[in-house]
Amino acid sequence: MTIHPILAEVTQRIVERSHASRAAFLAKIEGARGKGAKRHHLSCGNLAHGFAACGENDKEALRNGHAANIAIVTSYNDMLSAHQPYESYPERIRATARTFGATAQVAGGVPAMCDGVTQGRPGMELSLFSRDLIAMATAVSLSHDMYEGALYLGICDKIVPGMLIGALSFGHLASAFVPSGPMPSGIPNEEKSKVRQAFAAGKASRAELLDAEARSYHGSGTCTFYGTANSNQMLMEIMGLHIPGASFEAPDTPLREALTAAAVERVLATDCLGDHYMPIGRIVDERAIVNGVVGLHATGGSTNHLLHLVAIARAAGIELRWDDFDALSAVVPLLARVYPNGYADVNHFHEAGGMAFLMDQLLDGGLLHGDVNSIMGHGLEAYRHVPRLEGESLAWQRVSKESGNRGVLRSIAEPFRQDGGLRMLSGNVGRAVIKVSSVPDDRMIVEAPAIVFDEQDDVKAAFDRGELNRDFVAVVRFQGPRARGMPELHKLTPTLSLLQDRGHRVALLTDGRMSGASGRVPAAIHVTPEAEAGGPIARIRTGDLVRLDALAGTIEVLVDAEDWNSRIPDNIDLAVHHTGMGRELFAMFRQSAVTADLGAGVF
Repeated sequence: MTIHPILAEVTQRIVERSHASRAAFLAKIEGARGKGAKRHHLSCGNLAHGFAACGENDKEALRNGHAANIAIVTSYNDMLSAHQPYESYPERIRATARTFGATAQVAGGVPAMCDGVTQGRPGMELSLFSRDLIAMATAVSLSHDMYEGALYLGICDKIVPGMLIGALSFGHLASAFVPSGPMPSGIPNEEKSKVRQAFAAGKASRAELLDAEARSYHGSGTCTFYGTANSNQMLMEIMGLHIPGASFEAPDTPLREALTAAAVERVLATDCLGDHYMPIGRIVDERAIVNGVVGLHATGGSTNHLLHLVAIARAAGIELRWDDFDALSAVVPLLARVYPNGYADVNHFHEAGGMAFLMDQLLDGGLLHGDVNSIMGHGLEAYRHVPRLEGESLAWQRVSKESGNRGVLRSIAEPFRQDGGLRMLSGNVGRAVIKVSSVPDDRMIVEAPAIVFDEQDDVKAAFDRGELNRDFVAVVRFQGPRARGMPELHKLTPTLSLLQDRGHRVALLTDGRMSGASGRVPAAIHVTPEAEAGGPIARIRTGDLVRLDALAGTIEVLVDAEDWNSRIPDNIDLAVHHTGMGRELFAMFRQSAVTADLGAGVF
């Protein structure tokens, strides 16, 4: 298989710029490997604490045995539909480990907030930084030196990236990520979207909106639209950290249970005690990171991963840049249409061939590094196969070369579009990101006067006053990491979509986020430098002419250069604007946060 030259070129650039940091990372994990079971190097008091609460059989195995002990790091809570199924996973994992003579312990839990619940609320200001808190909680869970492997139970927005960053800080451990699967399909996403727009226009009641939302989010499992949570699952599989086919299998099925048991088996097969040692730090290399970016483009995935993948790469000693995303987007075709980039949900994607079909096509087209390490061993051949049960045993079948639904998933010979739909923008405002995979062709360029807002709620208020029935660019600033923790601004979507549907040329420009649910309205997001750091976005005045050109990759305020350069950036009293409970606990994160293009975190 010949790798596409741009894929090879981008990967080589990443390898070269990461040489020193990657070498230091690999030396660190090699030094941490050690010999034999880790727990036998503990003092007697340390070890006694480690098995004190276990049953007699597990206690004996931990005390005198030499088989592996697996850490379970869980994000279980029963408020998140995606994580509710994890309640029963630890006992299943322990039982499976025992069949191999090994043990497993819940090493710790991580916080797991739901962006779907906190959207538009003060709690959303804690969301992005929860990723770094989860990374730290993961590291705390693994800090007892009792483990040879780890299983990470996580699904949603910041949880998987945070767990992976934490896992890489213990990169010497054999590891796998264990998903729980999506909930059954509810009402069609387009129907839900129409009710949201009707509510924004005052033509639907709160009861009607709540009914639509409750018929969409209606059971245990991951939300079925292709936002950050499901983009996470795609990434874990395409980077070789899931059992093949595990990402989108439904919860609580015999096949789901078999896939979870297989994850236990693979961690035990690759731990440091055997001949096939493969730690997570060697799976997540430069090629795997590039494969993740390719998967993001090929599926129209969440823009949040322009933050998360950069931070994940850095945790593995790899320097990934937005320019790498941009270069790969130009050559990776869009092969999937999943809401908000189409009518389908992830269940339809899975039924059409899912990850096996996607990876098979990308491998055939030279658009994935097939010579990587994974939890299945060397190479990605296993990921061309679909799992099934034969009796009670897990078996594998080569995926068809024909999509099961060409409206959802297509071959590389007939993509939905020739590029990946993520673009970088630059200009006198700074740098930004735009997701164009669902933006209409006639809205790729918007030139209109700015209307400046410092609160997303002010946009809806202006709409309600009848002030937005015209062409404009909504400039929503002071939403960056240092200002507000970079909240998602999804409350803007129904209003701006409604105005666009009325024929107005509208766009969004913000130093905040819009995530995987960003849709048809052109949105230049993640603007860096942010307003709170004195970035140029803080110089924009209402009435300035703004030109967003996704074709040319530019974002410009069309004012006289002398005027523009002489302007003093606006400032606001953030203490007046932030009243959310718990926010004061995240002061360290806001003060230390790096820019969006470096991952918008504290590491």
